[in-house]
Amino acid sequence: MMKQWSDKSSEFGGVPAFDKMSPEFVKEAMLKGMEISLNDYDKIANNSDAPTFENTIEEMERSGKLLSDVYPYYGILSSNMSTPEFRKIQGELAPKLSEYSSSISQNEKLFERISAIYNSSKTNPLEEDQQRVLDLTYKSFAMNGAALNNDKKKRYADINLELSKLYNDFSNNVLNDEENYVTYLDESQLDGLSDAFIKSAKKIAEDKGFEDKYAITNTRSSMDPFLTYSTNRALREVVWKNYYSRGDNGDEFDNNEIIAQILRLRKERVGLLGYENYAQWRLQDRMAKNPENAMALMEAVWPAAIARVDEEVADMQKVANKLTKSKITIEPWDYRFYAEKVRKLKYDLDSDEVKQYLQLDKLTDAMFYVAGELFNYKFIALEKGRVPVFHEDVNVWEVQNKSSGEHIGLWYLDPYARQGKRSGAWATTYRSHTTMDGKTNVLASNNSNFVKPAPGEALLVSWDDATTFFHEFGHALHFFASNVKYPTLNSGVRDYTEFQSQLLERWLSTERVINQFLVHNKTGKPMPKELVDKIKKASTFNQGFKTTEYLASAIMDMKFHLADPSSIDVDKFEKETLDDLKMPTELPMRHRTPHFGHVFSGEGYATAYYGYMWADVLTSDASEAFAEAPGGFYDKDVAKKLVDYLFSPRNSIEPAEAYRLFRGRDANIKALMRDRGFPFE
Repeated sequence: MMKQWSDKSSEFGGVPAFDKMSPEFVKEAMLKGMEISLNDYDKIANNSDAPTFENTIEEMERSGKLLSDVYPYYGILSSNMSTPEFRKIQGELAPKLSEYSSSISQNEKLFERISAIYNSSKTNPLEEDQQRVLDLTYKSFAMNGAALNNDKKKRYADINLELSKLYNDFSNNVLNDEENYVTYLDESQLDGLSDAFIKSAKKIAEDKGFEDKYAITNTRSSMDPFLTYSTNRALREVVWKNYYSRGDNGDEFDNNEIIAQILRLRKERVGLLGYENYAQWRLQDRMAKNPENAMALMEAVWPAAIARVDEEVADMQKVANKLTKSKITIEPWDYRFYAEKVRKLKYDLDSDEVKQYLQLDKLTDAMFYVAGELFNYKFIALEKGRVPVFHEDVNVWEVQNKSSGEHIGLWYLDPYARQGKRSGAWATTYRSHTTMDGKTNVLASNNSNFVKPAPGEALLVSWDDATTFFHEFGHALHFFASNVKYPTLNSGVRDYTEFQSQLLERWLSTERVINQFLVHNKTGKPMPKELVDKIKKASTFNQGFKTTEYLASAIMDMKFHLADPSSIDVDKFEKETLDDLKMPTELPMRHRTPHFGHVFSGEGYATAYYGYMWADVLTSDASEAFAEAPGGFYDKDVAKKLVDYLFSPRNSIEPAEAYRLFRGRDANIKALMRDRGFPFE
């Protein structure tokens, strides 16, 4: 079996041997890991001693170490380095992982022990962190069918098995459409595109065997700049339709029937537990608590968002009428293009000019600076080869306490798009902090899909992409800051865990970051004050588009899971729901249903995509705490409360209470409306 940890870097507590992994070895290790883990749980369940926190809950926290060690390899092969060979293995492992999870959550003897400790704690409470672990463990088992009778347990497990296969199929279908819908341009079709984008597109085409072509790949990082700058309207339509029809092409990779099956199975499964719909079941342990509260927030913002879209479209239509000989009506593939024209007219702000000051390596340095000021962290680049990586593009930094030199962990960065890598940006951990059996260091990773620049060229990104880069780094800081004892307390509450990362976005536009790190890629001069002022003045520009495309996806997620799915036509339901919402026809949902991986490639964001806006309310309110402080966004007292109450506790404190400890009160939606420039009472 594959050796789990490399001997090269024992000073880092052992690191994953990513240079030795292969799909077959990972399959073998995953199977062995599940076997050992189930044996661990059986020993706990069959312990003849009376159940205690130490002999049951703590032992559960220790169980499955091999599986925990090998899971990062599985995740990388799934998300960063997928191949047809691995997808076949993934298809084999997905149902086995489902059966494994069901075997644990439906272990009657184990749940009896957990229940006995839980019931005892009502009269004899445990220490705070132990009680939190116990409460979360009991709730998780109860929510996953542990208290059902045998017939219902069997059906519950069977449904999970079916869902695991459907989630895998959904993801593979989207990846297929991302890989196989490529738009090739010739030299006459490049008008409006930047030199850097053209060089990158040429390199991608050459790598695909097309020497005299330029490739627009079916990913957001390629689609977005093309739709913003290409003057070729017909090609913009082609690229737009390719991107937004992923999983919806009526072929063998179409996801609509898969989604319908997922919705039916989810509703049936929670029905076994007595819930009317999936949303009720899912939100009970989130900050929102129920779908009504989540919908109330979204419905409070929606009218202002679509009203702003009407204003934005009217501005764009005026520009289009002046620029085009034949009158056109703004279509979704025109929105980004004409929004950019309006931005220049209204604010004299050129997004391409802004990009000249947003170099990926300098942005990385900026994030390190912010981490140093707020968290007292220092990032030290490791030379190539010191620790194993899974691809030559991956770089690694050691994270230390800036004052004491104490080792905290390693940060891996995988920045570029490639064949077999899922789209988007995300953060993950290869190992989390705990102190239960001695302190462990953190191995965290950030992953992006920037289009790799041509050799010798700087990687320049948009302001939105720079914001996302900071956002995902916020997740990494959340991992590094953990001070919890028990592994379970590193888990996140979905409508809260986005808050910390959204908050970190705010430091991108602070003066210290702008003046030190946003420097021109040719001259090295800092971004001029006039350009900074334009960016800040335009901060609420296009908020109609941004808020509406996101909210449409979030509302649709909730509506799908509140609907009767027995005979649902997914495409029709999407269209009719958007019509009822009066969704502007000039723009799409951020994630159309057939490729909405957040919701249908697993359950992490199912009925929880609203969480970004819930977190944004907290973010807007928390950022005002910094704005009001004497030291602004670098105020040491507020920064200490940020770390102590919002980052370090992870899930050891109930989120609403943690926020009150930081702010002294609950968050207020008015801060969000102010941020977006929307009217409010």
